Amino acid sequence: MIIIAGGTPDDWGIIPSFLNEDDPRGAREQFNEHYHSGWHPFPGFTLDKDGLVLHYPGDPPVHAISVMRFRNELIVLFQFEWVMVFQPDETWEVCRMD
Repeated sequence: MIIIAGGTPDDWGIIPSFLNEDDPRGAREQFNEHYHSGWHPFPGFTLDKDGLVLHYPGDPPVHAISVMRFRNELIVLFQFEWVMVFQPDETWEVCRMD
């Protein structure tokens, strides 16, 4: 089951349609296959986990808009169309999905 909290379905656009619960792969792999540009992690961000705020050197903080639970992964939609896949082991990646 996919559960969205915060924001609106319009904030997510077609991103949830890239996920198939019958596919055993995680969100990252499914995004890589179904998103027209694939999944390409963008290095250099740091994450304030308590406030769900991304920081990139020299840029203003980027705040979360909404979160989606996909199985045991947390997918976070941030301002400026940044999407993060956060794993249960607290590893994460960010990709721009515009």
